[in-house]
Amino acid sequence: MKQQGAHPEDTEGTPDASSRPDTAHEPDTGEDPDGAAGPGGAHRDVAHIDEVEGDEPLLPARVHRPSDLMRLVGGVLAVVVLLAIAAFAHGTTSGLEQDINKGTGQAPDLLIKIAGLASSIAILLVPVAFAIERLIKRDGLRIADGVLAAVLAHGVTLATDLWVARAAPDSIQDALTQPSPGDIHALTDPVHGYLAPVIAYMTAVGMSRRPRWRAVLWVVLLLDAFSMLVTGYTTPFSIILTVLIGWTVAYGTLYAVGSPNVRPTGRTLMAGLRTVGFRPVTASREEAADTAEGGDRGRRYFVTLEDGAPLDVTVVDREQQAQGFFYRAWRNLALRGFATRRSLQSLRQALEQEALLAYAAIAAGANAPKLIATSELGPDAVMLVYEHTGGRSLDSLADDEITDELLRDTWRQVQALQSRRIAHRRLVGDAILVDRSGTVILTDLRGGEIAAGDLLLRMDVSQLLVTLGLRVGAERAVTSALNVLGPDAVADCLPMLQPIALSRSTRATLRRLARERAEREREAVLEASRQSRPARAHDADDSGPVALDKAGKKAVRAEQRAEKRAIDEALDEAREEDLLSQIRQEVLRIRPQAPVEPARLERVRPRTLISLIAGAIGAYFLLTQLTHIEFGPLISNAEWGWVAAAVLFSALSYVAAAMALLGFVPERVPFPRTVAAQVAGSFVKIVAPAAVGGVALNTRFLQRAGVRPGLAVASVGASQLFGLGCHILMLLAFGYLTGTEKTPSLSPSRTVIGGLLTVAVLVLVVTSVPFLRKFVVTRVRSLFAGVVPRMLDVLQRPQKLITGIGGMLLLTACFVMCLDASIRAFGDESTSVSLASVAVVFLAGNALGSAAPTPGGVGAVEATLTVGLIAVGLPKEVAAPAVLLFRLLTLWLPVLPGWLAFNHLTRKAAL
Repeated sequence: MKQQGAHPEDTEGTPDASSRPDTAHEPDTGEDPDGAAGPGGAHRDVAHIDEVEGDEPLLPARVHRPSDLMRLVGGVLAVVVLLAIAAFAHGTTSGLEQDINKGTGQAPDLLIKIAGLASSIAILLVPVAFAIERLIKRDGLRIADGVLAAVLAHGVTLATDLWVARAAPDSIQDALTQPSPGDIHALTDPVHGYLAPVIAYMTAVGMSRRPRWRAVLWVVLLLDAFSMLVTGYTTPFSIILTVLIGWTVAYGTLYAVGSPNVRPTGRTLMAGLRTVGFRPVTASREEAADTAEGGDRGRRYFVTLEDGAPLDVTVVDREQQAQGFFYRAWRNLALRGFATRRSLQSLRQALEQEALLAYAAIAAGANAPKLIATSELGPDAVMLVYEHTGGRSLDSLADDEITDELLRDTWRQVQALQSRRIAHRRLVGDAILVDRSGTVILTDLRGGEIAAGDLLLRMDVSQLLVTLGLRVGAERAVTSALNVLGPDAVADCLPMLQPIALSRSTRATLRRLARERAEREREAVLEASRQSRPARAHDADDSGPVALDKAGKKAVRAEQRAEKRAIDEALDEAREEDLLSQIRQEVLRIRPQAPVEPARLERVRPRTLISLIAGAIGAYFLLTQLTHIEFGPLISNAEWGWVAAAVLFSALSYVAAAMALLGFVPERVPFPRTVAAQVAGSFVKIVAPAAVGGVALNTRFLQRAGVRPGLAVASVGASQLFGLGCHILMLLAFGYLTGTEKTPSLSPSRTVIGGLLTVAVLVLVVTSVPFLRKFVVTRVRSLFAGVVPRMLDVLQRPQKLITGIGGMLLLTACFVMCLDASIRAFGDESTSVSLASVAVVFLAGNALGSAAPTPGGVGAVEATLTVGLIAVGLPKEVAAPAVLLFRLLTLWLPVLPGWLAFNHLTRKAAL
């Protein structure tokens, strides 16, 4: 079999069935157009038999199977569940051990000795015997995998033994150990150091997939477990944990290093064809379709025979079938029961499904490839043999070749399928073939479904509308569907006309077209702005350095309004509707009363999933923060007047945050709704780091408020940039004041000097390293490319800039005063610290919280604030509850109002 790594350019005669419109493009096999063998057909050189012509890509030596990953995850979860049972169900574990000890205590001594002797010998001989058998068959890679897994399993058992002996709860230790029979002062091993490596070795080498060896393996394991239990050297939970560790480590090793690739080669394919009665001469690998979801469709070959018409053969192996596993799993989870085929499907099930769909499609009267044979190619692959179609896909046709008759013929094939309740499930361009006579053939039926419901049939119609619309436009696609299916059937598909109901490759194409439309709109806006800029520059030169009078200012504002109108007109002219909207409009022209509201197809929406994760994370961190606090003395000693002041400052911070954002947005945005968006940000902060969640929410809010996406991003970026500058300046200023509080001179503290020197050294390092310098310059250039023009618009409205900077200063002041009030709520005059020191501690903690990857800076902020307050002279007994109160008021208590505001703004389409 010849394998090549690169694909030569197709020329006439190249055996590429995907671009074979007629016999002129088929390989020179010595056959006439009717398929009869020519003079050279039956007398080919024997040396060429079993060779695959064209491209047969080099197969990777190893593959990472999703099934191994799923078993790894399942093993880890099983270990966690076992330890949880041992920790929280102590009575159950003790009763189970007593019952087992009572039952095994009645076993005869002779049986116990025989079982112990046999298991101790077999546990070593069985792996060695299997290794010898594999080496004889030249399968040393599996043995290497097994040895690696055994070594790793041994390391995990040692770590587990150490953890159980020194750090595990007493209940887990009691479940996994017991007094040793030989020494009552010693405990048995929590995990068997020799048994777990043996299990990992046997699993990694694939012994469990061989019936005879699997039987021997289970006998050995049961004998060993029985002998260890009877003699009192282990516990039931210890044996179960040992098996789970060996099993989990084995599959983790297999997924990490990859399993040996057993994908059948072209020579195996030729031999398989002979077993089902064909006499193949040559086979050529067809080029795989470049789609996002076609990786699991199998490898396709064009095969010529000694006599008879050529064949199209599809080979499906275990590795290809695993491709796209995680995508299918997510679709099956997110959609309501009709997303895709099962995530994990055996080769036998895949073979039977495709064969059933092929026979059902032909029986329904649709043009589909005729299946004439099926066979297994060893334990890890199957093949399906079809009569050769020789057509070209719809994607490969030129625009002028896609006639109205061809469109109607395509719809007639779909109509034939739907008359027998057959759903194709993947009506994309490469699944629609056109033969030399112009007949449409539907291929790729593997993912289809028989006895399909109405939703699946309507999804097929909507998918084909989009597929044809991408090639011929919405009007022709809808007209052809109406001519064949009728207006009622086409109108019923409108609720399915949404991206989630389309194929993965179609969604990718629609996203690409959306990006291209957005780029054209952006270029139109920039061109309109450039055309109006020379006139404004000329007027500015004429005005000179003399300040404009009132009439001049009115003229400038009039020019700005004219420029805005020109930009809006250019944007309206450049705006294009997406394909889905165009299809809806075409259908509504025929059926104005057709339902257009999208159907609810998702079982779990990303927003719902995020909300659940946010709630779980918030509850976890809140409980961990509150478990070690004694609330009785804390509440009784608190000064409630200062607590109320802290609450007031915390509430005022949301008004300040709204001012800080709107100060950099020249457009009119409702102030109350902006305050509500900042309250909603308190909920978003527990989902993502503070520096990420707030930016995304504010950008989304401005876009929903009518600000164009690019300008919304620039406004939020300008706000963040000014906020960073103010933060640094205030940190330096308050640090300087803190350093001069206890010294008679005005010299800054050593901490401030050390901080400045550290920053200077970092700047020098970044500017001296080319990679870091390029990284920083690229980021800064992209930032200023959008922020600087936005700031020029803001500078033309000084009141806006004052509002933004004032909001930032007020926001910092609110947080500092909230922290100071929290300190005063638990302290007295003897434990008070200066406001400048509190400001320095807050600014440092807030900076660290923004950089920390935890939601809301949880953990990093609390530690920084507590350590900082203690460092400036506050007792620990006051610093800890003060920080807790501050975080409750600024992070945890606003979560519920934030959730309500988030849902309210979402219902109002403001987020």
